[in-house]
Amino acid sequence: MAAYNSDESEFVAVYGRRRVGKTYFVRHALEGKITFDHAGLSKPIMKEQLAAWQSSLRDAGLKVRRPKSWIEAFDALKVIINASKDKKKVVFIDEMPWMDTQHSGFIPALENFWNKWASARKDILLIVCGSATSWIIKKVIRNHGGLHGRVTKRIYIQPFTLEECEMYAKKRHLGMSRSQIIECFMVMGGIPYYWSLLAPDKSLAQNIDYLFFTKEGELYNEFDDLYASLFKNPDKYIDVITVLGTKKIGMTRAELIAAGKFEDNGALTKVLEELEMCGFIQKYASLKYAHKNAVFQLIDAYTLFYFRFIMQNTRSDKSFWSHQQNTPVFYNWCGLAFERVCMAHTEQIKKALGISGILTDICAWRSEDAQVDMVIDRDDSVIDLCEIKYAKKEFSVDASYHKILQQKIESFYNNTKTKKSIHLVLISANGMVKNEYCDDFQNVISSDALFE
Repeated sequence: MAAYNSDESEFVAVYGRRRVGKTYFVRHALEGKITFDHAGLSKPIMKEQLAAWQSSLRDAGLKVRRPKSWIEAFDALKVIINASKDKKKVVFIDEMPWMDTQHSGFIPALENFWNKWASARKDILLIVCGSATSWIIKKVIRNHGGLHGRVTKRIYIQPFTLEECEMYAKKRHLGMSRSQIIECFMVMGGIPYYWSLLAPDKSLAQNIDYLFFTKEGELYNEFDDLYASLFKNPDKYIDVITVLGTKKIGMTRAELIAAGKFEDNGALTKVLEELEMCGFIQKYASLKYAHKNAVFQLIDAYTLFYFRFIMQNTRSDKSFWSHQQNTPVFYNWCGLAFERVCMAHTEQIKKALGISGILTDICAWRSEDAQVDMVIDRDDSVIDLCEIKYAKKEFSVDASYHKILQQKIESFYNNTKTKKSIHLVLISANGMVKNEYCDDFQNVISSDALFE
């Protein structure tokens, strides 16, 4: 509400992944205070975009013919603002990236509206929003033209954490245990819209079967809808994430190019940047004493679930997920997906380790003979090598695994040449069995810590 109560006109950019709740956030925060409310159409046709704008103008009380250009469209908006008696004239433009159709002149018209008119006043709150995060960042926040430096506030709407998912599940009376909340997070991530579709009278497995594996389910076609709504040419983006989805620890750019037979050019750089901006992949800077190349890793929970299961449902089994429970394929996926859950909760892991106030670099690490699920490189001369294990019961270290752990430490020392102390950390869904090897780990973190 700081922007609403400001003594100056404010230009606010709200962005985040599709379905994360951006529109709900704005309308809930400013309920009853929005002077002009508009949402772009998914159809990339300028005439239809302007017709939709005309409809929004009429909803705001201005009867006009369809604007012939965006300059004319924003001129009509000025009429509404001038006629408004609202203390703060709130203009909310949702799904703005869809409005920037080819040769439409939308961005210059927006620049003209803000720079020559709105910013000169003290009573306007312009809020722009869109799921195409890369567009919002490049065309608005990092604009190098007329909108350069014009955004006064930016709000990044992040997915729910496990703690927030638990709070939401309780509010909805979903009756889910923490292990089920983690499993649901591994399928859906913390995307509020997905969670809102869970029915309280169904088990988690029944919900997933219905939503993802039946044609009546709201998320049956989500994969195609998701990427088509964000990118004008989604195939090249899907090609990249498909290749990244084959390797759990991620790939360097060179490995990605070799595996996907991509051309090493600026177009690939653009795809990787936009996928990262939209929250589908994470670029991990390599450990400063390890590989020089950064690693790109697919982190979107739903996309990983799609590749591993939805694509594999060739028989159109409506109870596919129920039939996968307790199978080797299911547990193999759980191990990978739980690693992503932990990577999404590094602040909670740092809190459990008592190092919240210490600067850290976090990444995955690998060499030719070893790999570590998570490395926490700390500024207090310690490096935590984190083993992440998902199991229904307490994890047990035996003699063979004890040997593997020692080999990992040796490989890490040899490859990184670090002078820091090495601590082994176990992050286990259900804790650890006390035996002769449990002292291998300086710290053991259970999944409960991820909810803190």
